[in-house]
Amino acid sequence: MQKRMGEAVARVARKVNDTVENKTDSLDLANCKLMTFPVGIYKAMRSVTEGIHRISLANNELKSITSRFVTTFSQLREVPTEKLASMASLRSLNLRDNPVGPEVRLLVRPLVPFDLLLSPEEPVPEA
Repeated sequence: MQKRMGEAVARVARKVNDTVENKTDSLDLANCKLMTFPVGIYKAMRSVTEGIHRISLANNELKSITSRFVTTFSQLREVPTEKLASMASLRSLNLRDNPVGPEVRLLVRPLVPFDLLLSPEEPVPEA
């Protein structure tokens, strides 16, 4: 078991290092068996976080995303809204003060089994 955990940590480290060294705009942490977002990533990526526009966390075991994640990676441009309805354990999603377009609001609203918090100045259109 420790060997598998070590391999998973090494995989995450390689992916983070590749992103930092190549200054790419995306970080792919899919299939890394993450249960939490590793705190060490914030420090390792501090020189490139403003340039990260996409992060894939697909197929992990994440229970929550902290506010530090959202404030550190504030330039994200993609949120896979079509996947939100399949997240059975999700209870709340706060997208206030983010540029969420009306088309996304119309698409997501009928599908969400959780509280979707949006900015009050942009009411959710009726479907």
